[in-house]
Order: sequence, then structure tokens, then C-alpha cells
Amino acid sequence: MTKRVFIQTLAALAVTAATCGSAFAQNTPIKFQLDWRFEGPAALFVTPAAKGYFKDAKLDVTIDAGNGSGGTVTRVASGSYDMGFADLAALMEFHANNPDAANKPVAVMMVYNNTPASVMALKKSGIKTVADLNNKKLGAPVFDAGRRAFPIFAKANNISGVQWTAMDPPLRETMLARGDVDAITGFTFTSLLNLEARGVKAEDVVVLPYADNGVKLYGNVIIASPKMIRENPAAIKAFLLAFTKGVKDVIAKPAAAIEDVKARDGIINTALETRRLQLAIDTVVNSPDARAEGFGQVQGPRLSLMASQVSDAFATKTRVNPTAIWNGSFLPTTAELNVLPKK
Repeated sequence: MTKRVFIQTLAALAVTAATCGSAFAQNTPIKFQLDWRFEGPAALFVTPAAKGYFKDAKLDVTIDAGNGSGGTVTRVASGSYDMGFADLAALMEFHANNPDAANKPVAVMMVYNNTPASVMALKKSGIKTVADLNNKKLGAPVFDAGRRAFPIFAKANNISGVQWTAMDPPLRETMLARGDVDAITGFTFTSLLNLEARGVKAEDVVVLPYADNGVKLYGNVIIASPKMIRENPAAIKAFLLAFTKGVKDVIAKPAAAIEDVKARDGIINTALETRRLQLAIDTVVNSPDARAEGFGQVQGPRLSLMASQVSDAFATKTRVNPTAIWNGSFLPTTAELNVLPKK
């Protein structure tokens, strides 16, 4: 072999080795679905993506908008998505109504320590307290988390005689503003700001949060498919750590984080979505319960109580098994989860 051929052979081997190395070094792809559109709270996910935290963790994360928690749970269960963001009650309902399903998603991290659901009414309706909801006409989409959980809220506050009106999500706040219904259920940071966008002043709205009125339901969680848990637990751990790092940044600088959301949906109202994000942070992410329990985590007794309440309120086929819907083994360390500012 001549010196020239030898050098060419070495060069070819080097290219082959580099190609093989890059193949092995490819980032793990993760398809992730949100619970809703690219609005303020979506910053919790799009900011770590925009800052490269997922890529730094060797993950190739694709984030898609959702159309409700139920849909997110179903799509992760079907294998269309590897992970997602959904209301824990929706996940519990899926488990209990599909006991024989081969692929039931599992919650791996708590994000909204309290449900964002509330009842909202206009002051001119005469509704001031939960007791004033008796025999009133309430409105919400049939799949709304607050409406689905309303029996728990009603039982905790001795409310009866409520009549429901169903509508598509875009009409909910419009119908309240027009007086077609006495009150609505919805996520506070969604409906309150949507009412303002329809010309209703914040001081004219009565907000009755579930969390402040005897209903300690957990809110939204990050869920993962059983296939992901079996085949790539390290990727789940890496995702949650990168996400947690991003959450700290979002809490510190919400306005900057909204720019990451705007990059995904250029028509959003920046000021409105900044307020929506801040409201979400204050009410469900950095809530007193979240600070007491620790970001990302759940408490066994509270989880069990919620499982029982959801079983009753949703009239599920089987009882919700709290140990089957939660797996906290992928969470970052306590020190790494320490992202909430103290008040």
C-alpha cells in the first residue's frame, strides 16, 4: 500500500467513524402536546425549548398546541404523542373509564398544584358568594374542567338547583357578558382575561376559585406514555430537568418568556398574554400549596382524596387508583426543583 493510498484509507475511516458517531449522538425525539393553544402559560414549555435547554439535554422536542386536556390524554395514550400537558382529573377519568386499555399515560410531574378552575359571574347578577349560585344558570363547554368537577365544588359548598347551558369555548365569555347565563366555569387566567377582551372590567367580575372554596384538586401535570417510560426513562428525566430550568426563567422574567410564545403564534396580544401568564404563575404554579408541597411534587393523601372525588363526580366505570396514575421517580432532585420564589 502506497503512502498516498494509506492516507486516503485513514481519511475514509475517519469519515465513517464520524458519521457513525453522529448517528449515535442524535438527540432523542419527543413529541409533546400542550393542553391548549399557544397562550401565556405555554411559555412554561416553549421558553426552555427556545433557550435550548431541551437540546442541551440531548432531546429533540416538538411542541404542538392542544384542544383540551381530554384530547391530550387520548393522543398520548394512542402513541401519537410521547408526552403531554393535561389536567390530572382528565387523566384519572381516562384510567378509570378504560381499565383494560393497554397504554394508559402516567403523570410524571405536577405543574399546576391547584386547579385553575373557578366560577365567574358579573357583579350586576347579584352573585357575591358561592351560596348565591343556588338555582342559577351556569354555562360552560361540556368538556370544561371546571364544569366536569363542579359536582365536587357543589358538594363542598352545598349548592343545588343549578341549570347548565353548553356552548363552544369561544362563546362562553360572550354569553356571560350578554347575560345569557348567570355565571360560567373556566380557568381563571383564561376566562377573566377573555371577559376583559370583551369589554368587561376586571372590577365588575366576581371570581370564586375552586381552590379557595373547599376544593383542593390538583391541576395540570406532565404526562408520559407507557412506551416512553419503558423504553427511555432517561429521556423523561432529562425533559423534566430541562423543563424545570425553564420554569425558573419564566417565573423570573414573564415578559421575556411571552416573546417565546409570540414566536410560535405571532398574532397573540403580548400585554394580555403577559398578564395571563403572570396570573397563572401566581394562582397555580407559585401558589401557597405549591410552596408548601414543593414544585413538581404531590402529597399522597391529597392525591387519594382527589381520586375518590373524581370517581364520584365523573361517575367513572371503575374507581380511580391514585398509585396507577402517578410516577414521581423521574423528578429532578429537591434542590433542582427549588425554583419557586418565596413570598
